[in-house]
Amino acid sequence: MQYAIIDRPNLADTVADAIREMIVDGRLADGERINEVQISAQLGVSRTPLREALNRLTADGSLFAKPRHGYFVSPLTADEFVQVYDLRPILDPAALRLAGPPRPAQLDKLEALNKKLDALQKPERVVACDDEWHRELLAHCPNRVLLDMIESMIRRTRRYELALMRERKRVLNAADTHRQIMTALRRGDLDRACAALERNMREGREPILEWLAARTKNGGTKKDAAA
Repeated sequence: MQYAIIDRPNLADTVADAIREMIVDGRLADGERINEVQISAQLGVSRTPLREALNRLTADGSLFAKPRHGYFVSPLTADEFVQVYDLRPILDPAALRLAGPPRPAQLDKLEALNKKLDALQKPERVVACDDEWHRELLAHCPNRVLLDMIESMIRRTRRYELALMRERKRVLNAADTHRQIMTALRRGDLDRACAALERNMREGREPILEWLAARTKNGGTKKDAAA
């Protein structure tokens, strides 16, 4: 006899996603100590799934644990950003090559997303739309492990992008480079598209590193709060 598998969302995953969003949108600042009692009440969950979620967030680098002190939001550092972000110019073009040239319907969807991106001004919407564009670009890559790695990189660098845009009131918009990628794809030139995608990834690197250097110099992090 076969039994139907009940697809029930994992509570710890849901809690982890909620806390991750708090970190990304700035409600939990870098270096801030996690108040487990407060967050447990805020999310309406018991301490068991909360603790499991905190362990998962520690594993993916969003938090760090300090014995007898609890969990803290990982500080924004140039070292972490470089280690994570420098993988994208390697992984994304590799995934695009495996996906192959997109069909016209997919290119039309990419065009529509890019037009939307070009018109956005709020940092949160810009970053979300840009992430959606990249996911759609690579959606047909058959290597799910590779896509999971890229998704992990997207999650870990999102708060850097948002923090820069909010603090400097400057929106980083990659719509022009996206158009170069799509033009190459419409012409069937996968090599040129992959080169433009790699360039797109690298162009987003320097503004954030410059901002992080200035931020560190000005003492703009709460990392000492965990000391």
